[in-house]
Amino acid sequence: MPRLVMKFGGTSVADLDKINNVAKKICKEVENGYEIIVIVSAMSGKTNELVRWVRESASEGYNYDKAEYDAVVSSGENITAGLMAMRLQAMGVSARSWQGWQVPLKCTGLHEAARIDAIPSDNLDASFSAGAKVAVIAGFQGVMADGRIATLGRGGSDTTAVALAAALDAERCDIYTDVDGIYTTDPRIVSNARKLDRISYEEMLELASLGAKVLQTRSVELARSYRVRLRVLSSFEEDISVKNGTLVCSEEEIMENIRVVKGVAYSRDEAKMTLVSVADRPGVAAAIFGPLADAGVNVDMIVQNISEDGRTDMTFSCPVDHVPMAEAAMQKATSEGELNYRDLITDSNVAKISIVGNGMRSQAGVAKKMFQVLATHNANIQVITTSEIKISVLIDRKYMELVVRALHDEFELKDA
Repeated sequence: MPRLVMKFGGTSVADLDKINNVAKKICKEVENGYEIIVIVSAMSGKTNELVRWVRESASEGYNYDKAEYDAVVSSGENITAGLMAMRLQAMGVSARSWQGWQVPLKCTGLHEAARIDAIPSDNLDASFSAGAKVAVIAGFQGVMADGRIATLGRGGSDTTAVALAAALDAERCDIYTDVDGIYTTDPRIVSNARKLDRISYEEMLELASLGAKVLQTRSVELARSYRVRLRVLSSFEEDISVKNGTLVCSEEEIMENIRVVKGVAYSRDEAKMTLVSVADRPGVAAAIFGPLADAGVNVDMIVQNISEDGRTDMTFSCPVDHVPMAEAAMQKATSEGELNYRDLITDSNVAKISIVGNGMRSQAGVAKKMFQVLATHNANIQVITTSEIKISVLIDRKYMELVVRALHDEFELKDA
């Protein structure tokens, strides 16, 4: 019997009425002849509440036990899974809830940010063979080698869903959320943004990493590695047939599209940091970015100025809430004699704008058009990075929405 993975986020299971609504969708897919693996998040807002409780319970200045943090924070998904299984049973469907350690989702790495290492399918296979139609699995969690519960980081339920789809050879992994698919850009900024029927793994991975919030980056990486076909659709629409939502799939499944650019992404909460007058010598980049990595700072765009008198400036971007960690890491590296610079300048009023599309591999002039749009709207480019299928720029945040709209128009991405 074919298998289907269905993942429901926190807004989709926010209360008992919404859990009931989701259960009806699961029943429809059972009627379509699937064995269903359902992945659920905690009810909307519950994880934040649990995190707050952990922090309030810890004494001031005390670094709480991260294994206990995982034990507390993972409980939100357990509650949703149990309630969902009970609702399905009441509808006459053979369903059972599963926690991460029961599957098991074997994890390695660190608590709060564990990585899935393996998913033996024996337990789930036996359950389906015994007549179960639905396995409701708590997302976001797995089990370490020592038997302790571990969490996968925020948004980890998407990763759980894709990993299970790969491990159980599911026909598809459907990600239900509060939007009805992937759009060419944020519809809240561009009212005529167009919903995409299909998008390649590579394009989706770039959009997710550049600010699009619909899918977690790790889940898209995993889907690409194992060729798991993903579908993003709304849990609030009645029609869940395959004609709805957006399919994330291999480029070979998508007919050639005349649009070179597939979407415009943005990240509002960026900061630009510049180390002024660092030594221009081998090893200086490692002396900067090694401590930043050790401190957990997510560095993105990097540019080095032309050297003068053996000194240079090094500029990088990072999330604005990582600035204190970055500043502390640079101060520590200086005090330990590993780094020397004259000043550290931070600008927390920048935004990252990106255009993405597989067609950029073979089409000339895309960068020219993008930079002309920026010039027309007086948005000065502070940093540029590129890949085969994307161009990203850092600009003053006040121009962000204006530029997103203008680029969306320039590359003719609007809905017909």
